[in-house]
Amino acid sequence: MVEFDTITFSAAISACEKGGKWENALHFVRVMAESDVKSDLISCSAAMSACEKAGKWEQTLQLFHVLAHSKVELNTIAFSAAISACDKEI
Repeated sequence: MVEFDTITFSAAISACEKGGKWENALHFVRVMAESDVKSDLISCSAAMSACEKAGKWEQTLQLFHVLAHSKVELNTIAFSAAISACDKEI
């Protein structure tokens, strides 16, 4: 049986991001939280990027907000996704 941890969830979310499946990416983020699996910068950035590419600026900013209030240090990918999402809304 596969053990679901931060690495497996991050891989699944990254695959969703690359495949344009933003809803599935958000689903995995929710399942991580429900399973008490700690999300990290990779999983959140990938989910943000998936939402941003789909033009889902509200979801992108919600994820950014969660990251900004966590103990995870934000990186260029997270900031870029948030800025790009805002730019697409304008």
